[in-house]
Amino acid sequence: MLVESRRNSDELITFSGKVSSMSSDTTTLSHCTSFSRLSFELPVSSPDQLTALKPHRSSDSSFQAIRLKSNLTFRDFSLVRQIGSGDIGRVYLCRLRGAADDGRLYAMKVVDNDVLALKKKTQRAETERKIMRLLDHPFLPTLFAEFEASNFSCVVMEFCAGGDLHTLRHKQPQKRFSLNAARFYAAEILVALEYLHMLGIIYRDLKPENVLVRSDGHIMLTDFDLSLCSAAVPAVEYPDFSPHPPSPAKSSAASALTPFSCISNRLFRSKKIQTLAANRLFVAEPVAARSCSFVGTHEYVPPEVASGGAHGNAVDWWALGVFIYEMMYGRTPFAGGCNEATLHNITKQPLAFPGVSCGASETHARGLISGLLNKDPSRRLGSKRGAAEVKTHPFFKGLNFALVRSVRPPAVPESANSSARRLETPPFCVF
Repeated sequence: MLVESRRNSDELITFSGKVSSMSSDTTTLSHCTSFSRLSFELPVSSPDQLTALKPHRSSDSSFQAIRLKSNLTFRDFSLVRQIGSGDIGRVYLCRLRGAADDGRLYAMKVVDNDVLALKKKTQRAETERKIMRLLDHPFLPTLFAEFEASNFSCVVMEFCAGGDLHTLRHKQPQKRFSLNAARFYAAEILVALEYLHMLGIIYRDLKPENVLVRSDGHIMLTDFDLSLCSAAVPAVEYPDFSPHPPSPAKSSAASALTPFSCISNRLFRSKKIQTLAANRLFVAEPVAARSCSFVGTHEYVPPEVASGGAHGNAVDWWALGVFIYEMMYGRTPFAGGCNEATLHNITKQPLAFPGVSCGASETHARGLISGLLNKDPSRRLGSKRGAAEVKTHPFFKGLNFALVRSVRPPAVPESANSSARRLETPPFCVF
């Protein structure tokens, strides 16, 4: 019987003594009507068009150095050392040869196509590359370059010198983050999930090991080989989640919930547009997607996956609840003595918190976690309107999500940045 560890979310998952392998996704999509429906199309791009499609990286010196090279191959990079490995590839720290700044570092994910074919996981690797070609967001990886080398596929992206949150948590006092640090990381992950869901991408592998920390302390969500690509229907809705205009009595109270509050009404000349900005929510959530695949890490899978049923977008909001719980308390809420016990706890045991809540902030945090860890996916916080629901929770009160990139991040321990300084190349062979 195969057992899955926290560090490998790609193994087989065991359900009540029966081994179920990760199957191909069966996705059911349906169209539902919504108020003021919006739509957009994402262009299909080639590597040569990446510059135009990634405007937030347009002034990045590392990205520009890559774009100055034409017809990149493996020989354009010098490998420094291996910094990570997974079920479908290895990640290496590398330098771009001939760059003006010889100290500029990158991360290169190398995948053996022959091994993928033997494991029947070629589609997973292609899904990850497809997703990375679309991404252009501060909290998600930027695809700098991709190329083939013999029977290997290589993807070059940003190197995060701060390590991952699983490692950083173990370096904290009592192996847990402060409430403010947990709130910061949860907010940035929430923004990243909102962007992914807007593109119709259900992440399905949120855990501290997959949250990297850049040298500036902000996060980067990685690994998309387990992600489910579906479709989202962007829409503008009223904060009270009603398709009808709110009454004047509700209007002033509802306006406090709007994510457009960072935009001054003086920017809008029309009174009608001012009302639109103040009284409505932008929602883009792939609520119709369904999959029957058994994927994820045991401690992070929701009840619908643990019980062997179909799942949809709500799996990411469950995982966010488990993530916040682990950041705050140093452990996951349903961990058992073995994987079977963990899955049993997820489906049968009620959510419990250690000790007594200390202060209003922790009370709000527990309320958020409880909403996210609702065992009924249809009633789970975020399952209907995604991040638009989660952002309005009192736990995030006072946080301007539009400017979260400018918030000062928690300090990264000095030892976490040592990987960027240890540049001695140990002997290893890739090809």
